[in-house]
Amino acid sequence: MKNYKIMLKTIDDIKVFAAAAAACEDELDLSSGRYVVDAKSIMGIFSLDLSRPITLSVPDGFDGREFLSKIEKLIVTE
Repeated sequence: MKNYKIMLKTIDDIKVFAAAAAACEDELDLSSGRYVVDAKSIMGIFSLDLSRPITLSVPDGFDGREFLSKIEKLIVTE
């Protein structure tokens, strides 16, 4: 698995992320602390602590250049 830190600050950020994730065929997970949810689930996204960066996990071999380009402004560089 490869991980990215993302920050969903606004409802529009969540809409952009959810639309990009829904169009992706691969399984994607979001985690915050000990909670892990399906990244394609808006209800799951809202159940996480969005006040700080969350972790997006993608499978090994993930070729989601289009997906990552859609969410690039949400990726947090550390």
